Amino acid sequence: MTEQRDSQPGQTASQASPASRRLWLTGAVAVAAAAAGAAVAWKRGGPQAVGSGAEQQLWEQHLETPDGKPFAMSDWRGKWVLVNFWATWCPPCVKEMPMLSEFAGRSAQHGIQVIGLAVDKAEAVSRFLARQPVQYPVALAMQGGLGLTRALGNLQGGLPFTVLIDPKGNLRQRKIGELSSEDLADWTLKR
Repeated sequence: MTEQRDSQPGQTASQASPASRRLWLTGAVAVAAAAAGAAVAWKRGGPQAVGSGAEQQLWEQHLETPDGKPFAMSDWRGKWVLVNFWATWCPPCVKEMPMLSEFAGRSAQHGIQVIGLAVDKAEAVSRFLARQPVQYPVALAMQGGLGLTRALGNLQGGLPFTVLIDPKGNLRQRKIGELSSEDLADWTLKR
């Protein structure tokens, strides 16, 4: 007994049997559905609308450094500020920190102050920074940090989450997830 094929090698979909055409059509519909699903997931996972007064809420934050010193976000008002929300338990956060530290070290060159807001416990942050110091100030945002990221458009509260604020206090850029050097270059050029 020989097997019958729906189509022969080199045969186009229009020359194939009805069963083969259904298979092609099903595959095309599946690919279109997957693309639509990915677009919806991207839209939901990407930054959403900024809550009313979110920038003001950021400036009103009175935090502490990991060693217990006071840290007021308002001290940085009137400058370009890149705020990076992160945690020691977040692999993409940890991965991007050397790049952010290098970027912060060139602050005179690009005129942007980098600030790290750790959504983590003081002990964990202190231990981490002792092993991997950074060239920018870090404050603790454990209490209310994720709520602040949500107000800034990060509805899922994912980390890392980074925002760029202009000297007038307006939110200019946002990104949920790991930053790249291309992101930083693009944000610097778009100021």
